[in-house]
Amino acid sequence: MAASRVRAVSGAVSRALIPLRNAGRTYGTRRLDLGAGRSPSAPLRGGAVLGCAVVIGGGFGFGLGLYQTVRLTVQQHLAEEAKAPDLGTDLKLTLYQYKTCPFCSKVRVFLDYHGISYETVEVNPVMRQEIKWSDYRKVPILMVNGTVQLNDSSVIISALMTYLMSKEKTIPQILACYPEMKAKNEQGKEVIEFGNKYWVMVNDADCRQLYPEKDSRKEEMKWRKWVDDWLVHLISPNVYRTPGEALASFDYIVREGKFGKFEGFFAKYVGAAAMWIISKRLRNRHNLQEDVRQDLYKAVNDWMAAVGKKKLFMGGESPNLADLSVFGVLRVMEGLQAFNDMMENTKVKNWYRRMEKVVHSHSE
Repeated sequence: MAASRVRAVSGAVSRALIPLRNAGRTYGTRRLDLGAGRSPSAPLRGGAVLGCAVVIGGGFGFGLGLYQTVRLTVQQHLAEEAKAPDLGTDLKLTLYQYKTCPFCSKVRVFLDYHGISYETVEVNPVMRQEIKWSDYRKVPILMVNGTVQLNDSSVIISALMTYLMSKEKTIPQILACYPEMKAKNEQGKEVIEFGNKYWVMVNDADCRQLYPEKDSRKEEMKWRKWVDDWLVHLISPNVYRTPGEALASFDYIVREGKFGKFEGFFAKYVGAAAMWIISKRLRNRHNLQEDVRQDLYKAVNDWMAAVGKKKLFMGGESPNLADLSVFGVLRVMEGLQAFNDMMENTKVKNWYRRMEKVVHSHSE
């Protein structure tokens, strides 16, 4: 029994459990309006006919370039939708998370920056009983009024940004633009992916408002994808780089996460040892240098070069979705040696402090 529990804990901590210091508040102040006369319990693929931008063949210059506009046909008749109970105009958002997960941090940063009210449910990373009702077994999961489920951090952010810009569309209608697909990763394991997840689905007028500069939409999507495909994979090898750093990371994970007494003990000591070993495998898998700090420094400086010296943020005077995503991922290292080293050895400090200030001020 003890051996099986150790394996369970070791498996759980390898699922992107990364320390987050100084998390701050997790509740914003703004309420999302569902839209008059529309039910939040409408089927995810239901609703009126909706135009969505759909990526063709996964390409967009750097992975997301070519797209076409298609019409998604109703899968449920409007008469069927009308039978659904009307839950009112306010959306109650519940975020199922690991507090120390960078993907969950990305979502919290987005919600906090936009002043959107939400509640959090901390998921036990070993048993995951809090999401046993869900076929999708990863976090974050965002529930809308307890009936509509949004999966994947980038889909959650894109869908909510679409909603904020296009109030005539309901959450279920918007979700139809991000179809779930099954694929196999490099290890041959079946994974769930989502189409169009870096696209904010807006009309031409809203697009010009959201992306006033030429190519700013393309740049935002490029760097959001870079966060998911590269930056996030640099975190674990850096925060678990040495046995001492791994133990310091898990000391915080146990205090902030949802662990039982027995699980917490093993997560701190066995988990730290396991992740120190796993971090070496991750280094090899992602072709990182022997000194993984150098990869982190280069990635952060590449980001700062993209932001440029003349702008406060990549979004200009205010952060765009790429700014929020990068900040959300880097924030999970706060209080750890990797974060301190990054701040001292890269050009990120001033941008990071600006992000910290603007996200905090909007969440109050």
